[in-house]
Amino acid sequence: MNSSPTHVVLPGTYDPITLGHLDVIVRAKRLFGRVTVAVAASRSKHGVGTIFSLDERVVMIRDALIEKGVEGVDVLPFEGLLVNFCREVGASGVVKGLRAATDFEYELQQADLNAHLAPDIESVFVMASPQYGYVSSSIVRELASLDSTVDTLVTANVAACLAERYGHKD
Repeated sequence: MNSSPTHVVLPGTYDPITLGHLDVIVRAKRLFGRVTVAVAASRSKHGVGTIFSLDERVVMIRDALIEKGVEGVDVLPFEGLLVNFCREVGASGVVKGLRAATDFEYELQQADLNAHLAPDIESVFVMASPQYGYVSSSIVRELASLDSTVDTLVTANVAACLAERYGHKD
């Protein structure tokens, strides 16, 4: 029988990272101790691609963690199968945040696939805190593209990156 994970991976595109993502990262850190944020290349997410490069997203996440005073979290880029990345970094669990039933259906399918590929890697779901249940990267991007404030949804460094990307004044 497997023991409980002590090192978990939080995979995602993080395009951009939101306060909801940060909430799940902090809670995972409290539960498991060692956390690695795995930033997916996701070159063709939803057939569109990301608005920020992989390197930009990694830097944004590291800066957001510093801004929020979160220490001891590794942030690494990855491509390919998540279970292979978990093995590479020595993680025995995957944590995913869930906001709604639609998230659950998609994430359960991914967890089932990962369990098939790597039965030794546990999947754990963390429900979004109520204040972040409606927050998503796509909502943040949409608001930022329309020159609307996103200050209550992302850290200051991310808001500045979005303002620069969309050509708005900070």
